[in-house]
Amino acid sequence: MECVHHTFNPWWGCTRVSAGCDHCYAEGIDARAGGGHWGKGAPRRTFGEKYWAGPLAWERRAAATGERQRVLCASMADVFDAEAPPGVLAQLWQLVRRTPHLDWLLLTKRPGRIARSLPDDWGEGYPNAWLGVSVEDQETAAQRLPLLLAAPARLRFACCEPLLGPLSLHPWLARLDWIIAGGESGPQARPLHPDWVRGLRDQCAAAGRPFFFKQWGEYLPADPLPAAPAARRADVSARHPGFERGPALYRVGKVRAGNVLDGELWEQLPAAALGAHAPAAGAHP
Repeated sequence: MECVHHTFNPWWGCTRVSAGCDHCYAEGIDARAGGGHWGKGAPRRTFGEKYWAGPLAWERRAAATGERQRVLCASMADVFDAEAPPGVLAQLWQLVRRTPHLDWLLLTKRPGRIARSLPDDWGEGYPNAWLGVSVEDQETAAQRLPLLLAAPARLRFACCEPLLGPLSLHPWLARLDWIIAGGESGPQARPLHPDWVRGLRDQCAAAGRPFFFKQWGEYLPADPLPAAPAARRADVSARHPGFERGPALYRVGKVRAGNVLDGELWEQLPAAALGAHAPAAGAHP
């Protein structure tokens, strides 16, 4: 199960702000498409009416079926980027208002800009807008989560991807509605230790919060070697402290690595998204 049904980017382009950005997959995609939209002062790539009509079609389908759909905004930008193209953020708020059957996941690494960027009619939050921050380690959690929790919203979530170390969410977990975790993908991906994921899973279980484990990334921590012909052992202990005592890591690619943790899938959704077949917190398929 995917944590979202669609992805929408009001523009392309961003600027790196922390260690989680070091191997930015989006910057790589932009470079392969011609580039020039990353970094401070770089122009952002915008899109025309045909692209912006896409969510309106998703809205019609969701309304017709009676099943809400989730939209990640944005995978190739930061919604609260200080260098957002003029007028595009206002255009996005209008689109969110016009699509009440879509739940918009507004993800940022810049929660300090949320309050000044919200529309005048935001109030306590649009019913279909979820605010989230990316946190990759304890430092970014301490910096970003208090700012997220200070912002008015109907639903707040933390996306711990790429998770770069052990992370305690105890100071903030009671006020978060959803936790997503995952590893890094791409040619320079850093590995994900299973104990880091287990720690988040167990914290969520104890607090009654839904937990969604999205992916291992490029490396599968396993012992013995997975039964995959293309798998090869990758000795990362010298480059990645914390793996000296295992587990063994195999670079198999993100598709083959999957997202099974301790023999199970953890794909829980927040109550706002629960349908007939969605697992509640404390349960898993």
